[in-house]
Amino acid sequence: MIRYIIALSLLLVFSSCSSYNSIDTFYNAHKNDNQVTAVRVPQFMLNMISEISPEMQALVGTTKDLRYMQFPSATASRTQFLNQQMNDITGNSFIEVFRKNDELKRNVVSVREKKNSVKEILIYNNDNQTGSFLYFNGDFDPVKVREMAKNEQFTKFGSNIISQFGSSTQVINN
Repeated sequence: MIRYIIALSLLLVFSSCSSYNSIDTFYNAHKNDNQVTAVRVPQFMLNMISEISPEMQALVGTTKDLRYMQFPSATASRTQFLNQQMNDITGNSFIEVFRKNDELKRNVVSVREKKNSVKEILIYNNDNQTGSFLYFNGDFDPVKVREMAKNEQFTKFGSNIISQFGSSTQVINN
């Protein structure tokens, strides 16, 4: 009985520690915050997004999970908090492809690789007024990912997602 309790306790500790700094945790923690726009694209809607451009079709074609979140970041303390949370998520398991720091402003593209392909892409932007992240999970060509990061296509893609979903959803009025 004691072995069972110890084994169960260890399992709970390991599972809680492994998921603390993840995109799921961040997304679920902030999706209900005030003035947040959160989009998680289901598989059946990925075809609609892939029609934005040929480059997006090549990228979205292998995507299993696509999320976008935009959140207010108007104070220095809030910006520092969000920057630190993203640093914790990408910490040891992601490779930074691109980073631009301007005081508290951040533009970061990070990837998680497995063998010769990129499995996850996380793009984080914060301009001291608004923060956002764009997350892809799938199987991607590393050369294509680097090219898109260099040409800032991921930033444009985030804006396209908002416009695509914004035109088909209702706005909540107080």
